[in-house]
Parts: sequence; structure tokens; C-alpha cells
Amino acid sequence: MTILSWIILGLLAGAVAKFLLPGRDPGGLVGTTLIGIAGAFIGGWISARWLDHPVSKDFYDGAMWAAAIGGSLVLLIAYRLLFGNSRD
Repeated sequence: MTILSWIILGLLAGAVAKFLLPGRDPGGLVGTTLIGIAGAFIGGWISARWLDHPVSKDFYDGAMWAAAIGGSLVLLIAYRLLFGNSRD
């Protein structure tokens, strides 16, 4: 996969993570989008490094999507815990 497809995957994974964790985010739409992109990269890296599932060249690989969404969820939860009260 190219870097552009990882960014698209991250955007979609961020949207799914936001759907699964509704509520106000400290960074808004832009912050959630960037968290989704970073989560896709981190999820793919963790999957390839420790879960023995190399990054596929296929955009529609279910395990890669699960890793990207999982990474986005973890980063979104951490972001809310660290900066959740900054918009109050």
C-alpha cells in the first residue's frame, strides 16, 4: 500500500473510531482525523511487529482494518484522557 492509501485508511478508521466512541473530543474533527491517521500507522506497525501479521498490499484486508481501527480507538481514548477537560 502507498502512503496515500494509509492516509485514506486512517481517515476512515478515525471516522469508525469516532462512531464507536461518540462525544466531544478536545481536538474536534481535525484532531480526530489526525488521530485516525496516526492510529492506522501505529495499528499497522504493531500488527506487523508483534502480532506476526505483515502489512498486506490489499486495501481490503480485514486484519489491517481491525488493526487501524484498534489503533485509532486506543489513541482516541488516550487523547480524551490526557486532554479531555481542556475545552470545558
